[in-house]
Amino acid sequence: MNLKIQVFSLLFSFFYGILFSFCVNLNYQYLFLKKKIFRVFMTFLFLLDMALLYFLIIKFINDGIIHIYFYLMISIGFYISFPIMKKIRKK
Repeated sequence: MNLKIQVFSLLFSFFYGILFSFCVNLNYQYLFLKKKIFRVFMTFLFLLDMALLYFLIIKFINDGIIHIYFYLMISIGFYISFPIMKKIRKK
């Protein structure tokens, strides 16, 4: 994999972490309900959709090659944007 594809994949992973944070905050009321069965079902469905979307897009970017740094960039994007998205959710 050449350097251009690696950098593009890292940037995509970072922005996907921001998108993931936005979706978690958007679906917060469904993911953290009091009803345990519904909460487990919604969390499973949400994570399955987000993972499939990530792998589908990464398949188009670099033929599905996954590296640990991609997961690190998703985590960094999530943790940087989560407090900002949390403030937006409360308004």
